[in-house]
Amino acid sequence: MATIRVATDGDLDAVAAIYAREVREGTATFDLTPPPRGKWEGLLASSHPGDHFLVAADDDGTVLGFAYSSEFRPKGAYDGTREVTIYLDPAASGRGLGRTLYDDLLARMAAGGVRTALACISLPNDASEGLHRACGFERQGVLREVGRKFDRWIDVVWWQRILAD
Repeated sequence: MATIRVATDGDLDAVAAIYAREVREGTATFDLTPPPRGKWEGLLASSHPGDHFLVAADDDGTVLGFAYSSEFRPKGAYDGTREVTIYLDPAASGRGLGRTLYDDLLARMAAGGVRTALACISLPNDASEGLHRACGFERQGVLREVGRKFDRWIDVVWWQRILAD
């Protein structure tokens, strides 16, 4: 059984390792090199009421995945909109952790006054699209060939969920 909790500094190396694997092997991120630890420290330190950084950890404290909300665009009118991101260790997929992480994250965002959550997914990614659909997101549109990784062009799709009326 996994526990969802707020990330701590002690989780950052595990978070970085999960993300670095995706940088090296996958297309869920368009990063070509793993970011420095400072990226994760910055997410952890954010004081915006809509920013949250959560981990799913098993009983022995091993981080199985993480999710966070962060700034969508650095312009004041976007303050009530946050972009959400989620990554799981491949060994933890298929256990419902993505849904559990997102349910907690989205509830915290709504409580913090966030109106809109946005997610950008590289294509194809049926599992991620299914997760976002199950969490109440709506598919908004595809941007064709906006990223290049592993010698091929990759499309992305934006998903949106309105959190407040």
